[in-house]
Amino acid sequence: MIREARDGDWPAIWPIVRDVVTEQRTFAYDPALTEGDARRMWLVAPPARVVVALDGDRVTGTANMYANRPGPGSHVASGSLMVAKEARGTGVGRALTTDLIGWARRSGFAAIQFNAVVDVNVAAVRLYESLGFVTLGTAPGAFRHPDEGDVGLRIMWLDLR
Repeated sequence: MIREARDGDWPAIWPIVRDVVTEQRTFAYDPALTEGDARRMWLVAPPARVVVALDGDRVTGTANMYANRPGPGSHVASGSLMVAKEARGTGVGRALTTDLIGWARRSGFAAIQFNAVVDVNVAAVRLYESLGFVTLGTAPGAFRHPDEGDVGLRIMWLDLR
């Protein structure tokens, strides 16, 4: 189940964000990111949106979604998705991405752009492609992966028109 994040959800969201960031495999965020900075960055204010994925009462993933850029770029949505370690491969990422797509459509966005999908994050790339996203280009060597070295960052796009 996906629902809007509530004020009391942060204690369950933070361990997911912390784990994903400190793994340094899928997000180009500083691994020294503090909880306070993470909270300010992740919990975007309306009209942007933050959601959680639930398995019963347990938060298994989270996403935020927003206009990719202000002004002339505000007709394109973007977002970030994170799944708890123990929930990866169980459909949580698909549910969060499908929810983001629905929100973007309902909100009147023309497209969704993911600005920095790590090229070797095969699960995410396959998921996004299965939902209709295409890769517009890859910035070679733009991400320092702890095992693979310098790898590309993809810009992925879903046209909603």
